[in-house]
Amino acid sequence: MERPQHVPVLLEESLKFLAVRPGGVYADLTLGLGGHSAEIARRLGAKGKLIAFDRDPEAMSKAQVRLAAVAEELGAEMPVVEYVSRPFSEVAEVITPGALDGLLADFGVSSLQLDEAHRGFSFRTDGPLDMRMDPRSGLTAEQVVNQVDEEELANLIYEFGEERRSRRIARAIVRARPITTTAELARVVSAVAPPIKGEKIHPATRTFQALRIRVNDELQEIQSLLKSAGSLLKPGGRLVLISFHSLEDRLVKDALRDGAKAGQFELLTKKPVVATEQESLRNPRSRSAKLRAAKKV
Repeated sequence: MERPQHVPVLLEESLKFLAVRPGGVYADLTLGLGGHSAEIARRLGAKGKLIAFDRDPEAMSKAQVRLAAVAEELGAEMPVVEYVSRPFSEVAEVITPGALDGLLADFGVSSLQLDEAHRGFSFRTDGPLDMRMDPRSGLTAEQVVNQVDEEELANLIYEFGEERRSRRIARAIVRARPITTTAELARVVSAVAPPIKGEKIHPATRTFQALRIRVNDELQEIQSLLKSAGSLLKPGGRLVLISFHSLEDRLVKDALRDGAKAGQFELLTKKPVVATEQESLRNPRSRSAKLRAAKKV
């Protein structure tokens, strides 16, 4: 039986707004563990095509196993699946303009990355400070924590973590260097930034979010995708985007609103769609999820 945290977020809602057409061409730009892709494949049929992106080789490998099981189940009705081991910001280099009937992206960190201590994304289990979605390249969180100067560190914690106590936290981090594990960093942050009254999140949550966004250049990735998404869709093609914090959601909201004003999109969601109470209880990660969707005019 699948573990609850591996249930794809807002699955029914995603499928509803994607309106998967048998025989169509769809892209899942954040394959993760393949939950959304598996259900898209079941609706596409033999003449359909699914293009699945993920820059995380570990996630790609696990998702391929999952989709191989779907192929066994569907037999001759399995669509063609093309796997792309690249960041989704490069989607326009891979997909021809006007080729897609639908595009799905589920931003943020995947359950696989959070659950595996060696990936260094979470303070709930001790591990090395890595946080790279693609562990084959780029700066690690350990390098950022130990090498960036105090002012830049404070600014990135404030900007990407929306953490008001960023200066205090940056000062404590610099004094405690070198910091090499997630547990060490969480202790340093918690010591100078205790829980805020009425908040349910761990005191280190915002700092970890900020470092993760910086390490993976997540907001720039989203901006690059949003610039090209409309041109990749056929007329009537659907765009479904799931965000997990206000920085992501603001980028999506503004881009879709601007696209609608320019006559490129028809908005399918006036307000973001959020998880039902039942889904939030079953899958706590879904509590912060916001889905926005649009149709290419």
